[in-house]
Amino acid sequence: MTQRVLTGITTTGTLHLGNYVGAIRPAIEASREPGVESFFFMADYHALIKCDDPARIARSRLEIAAIWLAAGLDPERVTFYRQSDIPEIPELTWLLTCVTSKGQMNRAHAYKGAIDANVAAGEEPDAGITMGLFSYPILMAADILIFNAHRVPVGKDQVQHIEMARDVAQRFNHLFGRGTDMFVLPDAQVDAEMELLPGLDGRKMSKSYDNVIPLFDGGAQGLRDAIARVVTDSKLPGEPKDPEGQALVQLYDAFASKEQRAAFRTALREGLGWGDAKKQLFDLIDGQIGGMRAQYEELMAHPERIEEILQRGAAKARALAAPLLAQARAAVGLTPFTAIAPSTKVEKSAKAALPLFKQYREGDGQFYFKLVAADGTTLLQSQAFAGGREAGQWVSRLKTEGAAALAEAPVEVLGDAASALAQLQAALES
Repeated sequence: MTQRVLTGITTTGTLHLGNYVGAIRPAIEASREPGVESFFFMADYHALIKCDDPARIARSRLEIAAIWLAAGLDPERVTFYRQSDIPEIPELTWLLTCVTSKGQMNRAHAYKGAIDANVAAGEEPDAGITMGLFSYPILMAADILIFNAHRVPVGKDQVQHIEMARDVAQRFNHLFGRGTDMFVLPDAQVDAEMELLPGLDGRKMSKSYDNVIPLFDGGAQGLRDAIARVVTDSKLPGEPKDPEGQALVQLYDAFASKEQRAAFRTALREGLGWGDAKKQLFDLIDGQIGGMRAQYEELMAHPERIEEILQRGAAKARALAAPLLAQARAAVGLTPFTAIAPSTKVEKSAKAALPLFKQYREGDGQFYFKLVAADGTTLLQSQAFAGGREAGQWVSRLKTEGAAALAEAPVEVLGDAASALAQLQAALES
């Protein structure tokens, strides 16, 4: 079964070497795996929550798109787009907002953190907090659910948002699914082994610590200058050095082979000077990203090429998003009047008596469906499915093909399922 994996990048700044090692490189490698359908998007609506500088957001969108493409992201293999190019996302956000409780949003970590900071500063609890910050977990849920993504790679601090997306999806499915789950319940993918690079001072590389090593900014000289500022101990050339715990060695390890790592450690223990070690580190990193930097500079010089790629990506994304949004609109009653047939009490009574498919997820994490008669009797019970999408596909097939699909369906027939399916087919065709 194909797994849809969705990754978002907020466009409020440029990316550094730590972002490349911890996020960009592994995400691009994962997108090349068989059986994976990858979605990469620039979360520029999310950026508006954090930044009110239009020029910074515009520059960041361009730089980040160029970085991902230069680093090897294949727009023909993945779906690469800007969030703001998909109008279905904000519309779905509103539909989801209307089924999400305020109490749930009150518990969002970002909102609670902002309140705590205000209280600690002696301010009113909601001072400076916008509705964008308060409700952005719903926008994140729409980002995920509009493509029915199965997995979302996130850091530990973002797991709550995926849990909220699952809650919102379940609520919508319960209210409007009519026996079929419209939205897949996404899973957070937390990589416990995600590599965190140290910065210039040995702490985690972060803009907030002002200790980052640029990825492409400043060219080769910018990289060389940053590496020269990496903190080391005071041992002189010729003195043995302990490589363990050294930020320079950890940076080297992130780009070196097993053999290179061993040789580097041996050289340090035999007295390799820190200046020469830093030169070796620069040569190693530049040898891997130098070609990417040239591609990045070429793309930055021709933004129209990036725009063309993103517009193609938006078209791919909208081809998937539009049908699902139309289904969600219809589910809540937002259909054209021409699609509404006159109804009577007799018709409503007949509909109420129809058999009903129910999809659900058990505690074992597997997905199931069953066909239930009007009196509550279970007529057929499915086997377990790894994903809700496959279960939904069988439900759709049984509805349209009726008893003819029973022989192939992975189900246990417990009652007169053939007759029930015939009733459903007749109702759908009427």
